[in-house]
Amino acid sequence: MAKVLFIVSGATYWTLKDGTRHATGYWAEEFALPYKALTEAGHEVVVATPNGVVPNVDMMSLRPSMAGGEEGALELESIIRSAEVMRRPLHLANVRLEDYDAVYLPGGHGPMADLWMDADVGRILTAQLASGKPLAIVCHAPAALLSTRVHGESPFRGYRATGFTNDEEDGVGLAAKAPWLLEDELKDRVGVEFSRGPMWEPYMVEDRNLITGQNPHSAAVVADRLLELLA
Repeated sequence: MAKVLFIVSGATYWTLKDGTRHATGYWAEEFALPYKALTEAGHEVVVATPNGVVPNVDMMSLRPSMAGGEEGALELESIIRSAEVMRRPLHLANVRLEDYDAVYLPGGHGPMADLWMDADVGRILTAQLASGKPLAIVCHAPAALLSTRVHGESPFRGYRATGFTNDEEDGVGLAAKAPWLLEDELKDRVGVEFSRGPMWEPYMVEDRNLITGQNPHSAAVVADRLLELLA
């Protein structure tokens, strides 16, 4: 069975353009569904965060309106409660990448606050890309690709990828308030060939060993692809 590293944001808030703090963290669906799929298939999941802090779930992601109804919200809560690995994460600086068969990053606005400029994240993602082993990233977590730039250049330049779109950010009412927009930064500063599907619909892009999902509903299809690759 495989061992999969989940790199999860440790942020509890995101500072908006006007300096106000927007409560955030990781998005429940994007952690819970891949975690459940991988562990039920017999794979081991290890969580790592900046400074080893216990990650914080974005409470908005547990609202029934965001989780497919009351039953969906309760299921996500149950999975997160059962995930003991979330309560004892590794410090990213201590990660030995050779111990893992794949790396996965769930989103939420948290990565826009910390992972995008974390040197350990940059080191791990650069090494994982070079290894040829699966690297899967969903929704806002492609912000972490910004941390791979050395002297302004990223090894992910020219890769096809997706992520939370400007239109989707506008749809949740944060585009005008955000200090920067993920889609713009991925295109302008990382240099990926950005691709997108319809708003809120599952959409995945695979280019070599990089697998990206556009939005929360893409987490399940990304997890399915990881399972295929790890079989």
